Amino acid sequence: MAPAEETLPPDADGVPASPEAAAAPGARPDARMPRWLPRAMVLALALVACYRLATWAFDQLTGLLLNILIAFFLALAVEPAVDRMAARGMRRGAATGLVFLGILIGVAGFFTLLGSMLADQIMTMVEDFPKYLDQLVSWINETFHTELSRVEIQDSLLHSDWLQNYVKNSADNVLDVSTQVLGGLFKVLTVVLFAFYFAADGPRLRRALCSVLPPTRQTEVLRAWEIAVAKTGGYIYSRGLMALISGIAHYVLLEWLGVPYAPALAVWVGLISQFIPTIGTYMAGALPMLIAFTVEPWYALWVLIFVVVYQQFENYLLQPRITARTVDIHPAVSFGSVIAGTALLGAVGALIAIPATATLQAFLGAYIKRYDVTDDLRVKGRTRRQGGMSALARARDTLKRRG
Repeated sequence: MAPAEETLPPDADGVPASPEAAAAPGARPDARMPRWLPRAMVLALALVACYRLATWAFDQLTGLLLNILIAFFLALAVEPAVDRMAARGMRRGAATGLVFLGILIGVAGFFTLLGSMLADQIMTMVEDFPKYLDQLVSWINETFHTELSRVEIQDSLLHSDWLQNYVKNSADNVLDVSTQVLGGLFKVLTVVLFAFYFAADGPRLRRALCSVLPPTRQTEVLRAWEIAVAKTGGYIYSRGLMALISGIAHYVLLEWLGVPYAPALAVWVGLISQFIPTIGTYMAGALPMLIAFTVEPWYALWVLIFVVVYQQFENYLLQPRITARTVDIHPAVSFGSVIAGTALLGAVGALIAIPATATLQAFLGAYIKRYDVTDDLRVKGRTRRQGGMSALARARDTLKRRG
């Protein structure tokens, strides 16, 4: 009688396993690859490829996105003026063009005045350089008992390897500098173009954005947009007013000291100190100090003292009163937002950090419920301490009670 064939248990898919597979050393019934694994691997590779493609595209478009962000805040800043002109019957596109034309004329006039001033001052400094060098050499000879000569110093400087290498590198980098200038002009034109469209088509842009949102969300988006317009416009207004006050104050000082180009320097200090956060004041004060030094070295010290004193006056007295109704942000929050914006977006983040923070603070303020604070000594700035009275005060109270 023939022996019966041994029946092997089926595998995970219900197919009987072969005797060879069962006889293989170390083989297990579930050693076959699952059917879903190849599809999962293909899907994972596709997701990784999409992520790498999105990262590459974002890196390539970072400059354009930053330009659009700057244009958006610039459009928010000019939109109040455009709205007033449009309310009086002017077409919105013409009103936007008129506002940008005024801005362009102001910027061009500022840089023209500043450029002519710098060119004249540089020529004056070059012509007076031998005189300054003679004074410096005389002071060194008298102080350190040396016998230096201006002619020898000039010859050593003109024939130095450092100066020759610098001139050679500067000549080689002319093309790079020209490319950077053209790139900067293209970025400015891009920002102006986007800002013009954002401001001229503001209502249409809001309508297009709200058309893809449910009615409950449309109200919130419009409210956030209005707050952003108000806060950004208020920021520009407050900074412009403080720039005017700062310019007048520095003009009085420079005119009193007899420093040349006092009006241009006052405009420079007012604009740079207000529209470049945190370090703008000290950047703006460097140029008047340099020009005052060419008139009289002690005048530079007077300008430095005035800049520092005026900065404290502005921070603690002037700025809180002006920005109380426009951009009401605590100085610590303002400073922190500028640092955070600089870390995230560089100079662009520093410029838009304060209006963006003011907008976010005003928008979230409507959703944060506030309660009355209990009348507690710790809230008023005083703390109860056990035995906090001095020994003399305790003895005085004891005598009063006994009396």
